[in-house]
Amino acid sequence: MHKQISFITLFVFLTMSVFCDNANQLSDNLHDQNNRNSGTSGSQDIDALWRQFLSSSNADTMAEILITLGTLGKGNKQVIDNLNNHLMGMNLLFRSGSAVNYTVVSACISAIMELGDSSSYPALFSVLYAGYPEVIASEAQGALEIIPGNFYQFLLNVIQNNPPDEKFAAFRAGMNSERLSLSERGQLAERALEQSLNDTGNNIDLTAMRYSAVLYLNHFRWTRANALVIRHYYRVQSDFLQDNASKERFIEAIACLGAVGDSDAALVLGLQLGLINARTESTGAFDPDITMAIVRALGNIGFHAAFDHLLSVSNLSYPEDIQIAAREAVDRLKW
Repeated sequence: MHKQISFITLFVFLTMSVFCDNANQLSDNLHDQNNRNSGTSGSQDIDALWRQFLSSSNADTMAEILITLGTLGKGNKQVIDNLNNHLMGMNLLFRSGSAVNYTVVSACISAIMELGDSSSYPALFSVLYAGYPEVIASEAQGALEIIPGNFYQFLLNVIQNNPPDEKFAAFRAGMNSERLSLSERGQLAERALEQSLNDTGNNIDLTAMRYSAVLYLNHFRWTRANALVIRHYYRVQSDFLQDNASKERFIEAIACLGAVGDSDAALVLGLQLGLINARTESTGAFDPDITMAIVRALGNIGFHAAFDHLLSVSNLSYPEDIQIAAREAVDRLKW
């Protein structure tokens, strides 16, 4: 993941460099004029450049002006606001189905990155869920990685308060971020799972975010999310029994309980293994993948209350690999 983000950042800088080469004459002319004039006159020159941008219909010229504004407008709130609003406007147009020029979008992202103001977070973030080609979204992600500010808090607020598609986009941005710590990413994944579990309408974005959050929480071994992961387990179990979720999703939920669960999670899985054992004893029917996942998860948690259920495995007609896994799980129990 680090190599991917590094490539994105390099790509953004290379893209900006190309635009800057084409904008050198504009930049040099304005620098010369600004050196001869007062600060007020310099602001007037920047205003004139912005008016030239708005009146132009040539994408290359517009891109050159944007890059020049990014170079000369640092600390100028009006320039920052103009570029933020323009990018946001292009994003809204694109989401509505209208055509926008990718060269201008890319130049605007590069200029905003050069300005380096955290007020640009919303405009850059809106690129991520607008539906642009991956290369444009990657440029916006790269800019978000570079611009100073509380990026973690911004993403947390979006996950908490915004519509489902924006929540999911913020979650992905956080998980793909190189600048966020493991703790910050764990907290974002925990909040994403909480938000998605509150959804009762099976929104496609929130459902996808829920499954993805569980995978990351498993990877992070984020024990703070134990109660939420139990809720997720019961929900996926219900969906699985009604053919609304795949066995793979159910096994992922079991594995996450094994990674982040405590004694409560062990009791949940122990009860499930007890039911599987009883059915296996009476009918001989069991799902080997689910049974193996539960046995391994109980071993990972290591809570001694699972002892009887795990011990019973050796007395039933399970295959050798499950028998071995059960014995290993027993050895890992803590007393």
